[in-house]
Amino acid sequence: MTKRSRKQAVSPPIGASQRSLNESPARAVRTREQAERSLASFASLRMSTDRGSPDAAWALVFACWLVATVATLGALFFSEVMQLPPCALCWYQRIFIFPLVLLLPMGLFPWDRRVIRYALPLLLVGTLFSLFQLLLVWEVIPESIQPCRQGVSCKDVQIEWLGFLSIPLLSFVAFLVMNALLIAAHFRSSR
Repeated sequence: MTKRSRKQAVSPPIGASQRSLNESPARAVRTREQAERSLASFASLRMSTDRGSPDAAWALVFACWLVATVATLGALFFSEVMQLPPCALCWYQRIFIFPLVLLLPMGLFPWDRRVIRYALPLLLVGTLFSLFQLLLVWEVIPESIQPCRQGVSCKDVQIEWLGFLSIPLLSFVAFLVMNALLIAAHFRSSR
């Protein structure tokens, strides 16, 4: 190759350089608009995971619904499949947890932050019953106060895993987790 043929191969045609100069401002505007759109989409993503966003509250209420569903299925499994009769306090706890499986999705689809206001009192009362039963099992409360005089005793531990994990403890932990999730959802949705 000679010098002249190399120069022709490297340099663009005359019309192409003028075209690229004319397209530069348009390309710069498009690039800037794309950058602004990317930044806006990143900002909206950041806001959706922000503490005060409805998306964060929705996720917490959904997690609460999952815990309520697992607890309900577990209670039904213990009583219907394993044939373990529930005591009176277990029935009271079921009264306060079973409706949550239906109530929480009504507030999730479409999102209604007032569902927290409706579900939290159920959870608080259920937690009190669960705590009372747990204190009976741990013998903190004397047997004379025991509400289960007929049928299955509320103090009896029917299943115990790992030497400490009983059904009343599982119930209490489920109620505590659901309370924490709904309280966090309340604070995140109120901002």
